[in-house]
Amino acid sequence: MNIVIAGGGTGGHVFPAIAIANELRKSIADVQITFIGTTKGIESKIVPKEGYDIRFIKSEGLVGKDIFRTIKSALKIPLSLKDSQKILKELQPELVLGVGGYSSGPVLLCAALMGIPTIIHEQNTLPGFTNKLLGRVVDLIAVTYQESMKFFPQEKTYLTGNPVRSEILKGDRNKGCRIFNLDGNLFTIFIFGGSLGATRINNAVGEALAYLEPFKDKIQFLHQTGDKDLDSVREDYRRREFKGTVIPFAYEMADAYAVADLVISRAGATTLAELTACGKAAILVPYPFAAGNHQEINARKLWDIGAAQMILDQDLNGKTLADLIKYLLQDPDAAGQMERISKSLGNPEATGKIIELMLGLLKKKFSAQRTENRTQMTKHNEQVI
Repeated sequence: MNIVIAGGGTGGHVFPAIAIANELRKSIADVQITFIGTTKGIESKIVPKEGYDIRFIKSEGLVGKDIFRTIKSALKIPLSLKDSQKILKELQPELVLGVGGYSSGPVLLCAALMGIPTIIHEQNTLPGFTNKLLGRVVDLIAVTYQESMKFFPQEKTYLTGNPVRSEILKGDRNKGCRIFNLDGNLFTIFIFGGSLGATRINNAVGEALAYLEPFKDKIQFLHQTGDKDLDSVREDYRRREFKGTVIPFAYEMADAYAVADLVISRAGATTLAELTACGKAAILVPYPFAAGNHQEINARKLWDIGAAQMILDQDLNGKTLADLIKYLLQDPDAAGQMERISKSLGNPEATGKIIELMLGLLKKKFSAQRTENRTQMTKHNEQVI
């Protein structure tokens, strides 16, 4: 059985897709899973590392660009549709799952027009442009938040939550300390700005070190910077003589979460799903240019009920960040309360719910095929008689 998973661009799209793929392997014997994305998206690096085949199409986003780049991207739509159709004809999948991102659109549209069963998953409270359009043509829609359901046809939309890779829940603090060369006795702050890093967060942390000098012997950092800021951030820690490990990307995310006493991050839906599944105290800095400001909406849901602290990007600087870190360092009960509330929001069943929807769609397809075969056989027998 062949199944295609289309989409990507960022870890927020790719990691839930991998979580689903991993569970599909457990649920369906001899399943063959192929990802479709773009060479520029993070999926081009992550998916092969996870042991899955990936094919590429020529596709770019249309939203959030100037007029000239939008026109240039729009001109690639015929190419992306042609690439998608060619791959789908070759693979002949029984089902196609879209996980968002601009590479998802052409593949899901072609699959729907070819009569292949289709399902999409929306991670954010406010659906992205691609998924809003696809919701009209696909067979089923899975959403993370109740608030998203109003954007899709009610009769085919299901609340599932956001899939989290099962291995995220299996991190080991001692192993993480060895991998990242950290001291298991120190308060550990894990910083990441999404899969590509976040310069605003990186710079604010560098500035915050000056205010955290009195706590230098009590804390250490694990900092995922992205490629662009790696050297400058390393220099910040070296110059201030703080303990920690600075890396461009954390492939061992389960162990990174396990070592963390506090997480500082953006507020993408997948990040929040992982934070709550692991029950981590966090300082969230929503990305201000996310479509529909969905990261701030995501973050406020946690902030309102005490599951996380939040600093808006416009208010982020070294002092505001350091003040929150010091508050949580000096009040362990506050951090502990955040962890308990965060853990209560975790939804480790999300992946299983999406698998159930996919299996139901496959069952419906195979049932329809059997009915069609019986009808054709009956017509053939009548002609023979």
